[in-house]
Amino acid sequence: MPWFIKTKAEREAQKKLSEEIWTKCQSCGAHVFKQDFTNNSNVCPKCNWHGKLTAYERIGITLDSGSFKELNETIRPSDPLNFVDGKGSYKEHIERVTKKTGLNESVVTGLGKINEKDVVIAVMDFRFLGGSLGGGTGEKILQAANYAYDHKLPYIIFSASGGARMHEGILSLMQMAKTCAGIARLDEKQLPFISVLTDPTTGGVSASYAMVGDINIAEPGALVGFAGRRVIENTIKQKLPDSFQTAEFVLEHGFLDMVVHRRDLKNTLAGILSYYNR
Repeated sequence: MPWFIKTKAEREAQKKLSEEIWTKCQSCGAHVFKQDFTNNSNVCPKCNWHGKLTAYERIGITLDSGSFKELNETIRPSDPLNFVDGKGSYKEHIERVTKKTGLNESVVTGLGKINEKDVVIAVMDFRFLGGSLGGGTGEKILQAANYAYDHKLPYIIFSASGGARMHEGILSLMQMAKTCAGIARLDEKQLPFISVLTDPTTGGVSASYAMVGDINIAEPGALVGFAGRRVIENTIKQKLPDSFQTAEFVLEHGFLDMVVHRRDLKNTLAGILSYYNR
């Protein structure tokens, strides 16, 4: 056998080693050392493309070290329709996703501090059924809002979602009104609600609590919208601009207050919170 011909096992081992060392930016295509990418909070050092974070990764870079205390971690999805499709039952799907991610729902809620300022926080995780809004998601977001109300604390939600979870039918859509009602109650005590939109924030989430913040912030390049580009283009029979539904486009058209780089987000939130008196 010629020395330059590798066996299948050798090729697979080399590929695995390469994947462990390198990651490819989804925006500029640059190959970046995976450790550099991770150390930079999943932001490409070449083009500043912001990759996704898990809920606990987001909590780790946002809250003061050791300050997080989780709330309502046992709340799980329900299956009111006994939903089944070509891929199996909803119940089985939930079990697989729970095992894979270690999460019980698409949002993690809790208490913490940002530069020593107490906050209630909810962080969505796109790995859990595309960060979809189901009954358990809505309940956790509502209960966190109620905790903020009862304890007179600011409330921050990091959204990352493909929209409402249609496995639960109309009950998933009801979460839009339910969460917004809980958040609106914070106004009675003049408590701030800050919404942070990450990539992507779409569908029923963008049409509800993600866009009703006292201040709405997005990360650079985040997809922010309701329906997808193809659906809109087919409906209006027009070609949309390349920047359509990016955070910068949405900011330019008045639906956001600011776009903030991930490295600056914690200090930006701390600065905003400093304007509010408890």
